[in-house]
Amino acid sequence: MIISGKDLSAKLKAKMAEDVSGYVEKYGRAPHLAVIIVGSDPASQSYVRGKGKACAEVGITNTTIALEEDISEQDLLAQVQALNEDKSIDGILVQLPLPKHINEDKIISAIAVEKDVDGFHPNNVASLWLHRPCILPCTPKGIIKLLKEAGVQMAGKEAVVVGRSNIVGQPVAKLLLNENATVTIAHSRTANLAEVCSRADILVAAVGRPRLITADMVKEGAAVIDVGVNRDPATGKLCGDVDFENVEKKASVITPVPGGVGPMTICCLMENTIEAYLARIQ
Repeated sequence: MIISGKDLSAKLKAKMAEDVSGYVEKYGRAPHLAVIIVGSDPASQSYVRGKGKACAEVGITNTTIALEEDISEQDLLAQVQALNEDKSIDGILVQLPLPKHINEDKIISAIAVEKDVDGFHPNNVASLWLHRPCILPCTPKGIIKLLKEAGVQMAGKEAVVVGRSNIVGQPVAKLLLNENATVTIAHSRTANLAEVCSRADILVAAVGRPRLITADMVKEGAAVIDVGVNRDPATGKLCGDVDFENVEKKASVITPVPGGVGPMTICCLMENTIEAYLARIQ
């Protein structure tokens, strides 16, 4: 079974659009997301356009602030602070990566924790690990939604996450733990990676290496979630971290690239913005 993040996100966004319409009637305004983009990186511009399109579908007000590549760190911090203080803004997202002269950690930490709809602020990260209420990072949140939509049983199952990034690998491991899975975090330097992966009932590939996960690394009937977005060195086409064509034959459920995890990331950003708005306005 191929789990389409595209289809699930469309269904969830349609429901959100209904809800937002009711909130506008009740509270007098829509949720408001502000996105800051620095410079002209084509991939970042594409992501920001995608976020604006999703906002339009759901009925969220979207303000995109495009800043020059050479903006100083101080001026960017001042821009973030202005959004923190703006009572009409519910969510703030700074599109990464930032230019090398700007400290990303400093910028993320400057965003008001209650407006941090990416879930990257240190206080949101700490709350996730302490099992306290917080804004969850979008991609890991979307992965759990995909698994639930596919009816994958997580409690008591062995989950392997390949990748240890702060944005995906580590937080999705924690969310799987919260669902009572037994979790192993593996990575590019794990000894016997194939053997570790082959134990997994649920395998999440988030390491950023084209087709790293091959069929011989996958247990028969496993649920496989592919977070990778890579260019195939041979064809130049988009591909994931999983050798989809061959792994699909063994997996019980699998996500495609594109059209799997990606649409769910933006969908969960919309959900986080609505949650931040309700927390502020109610």
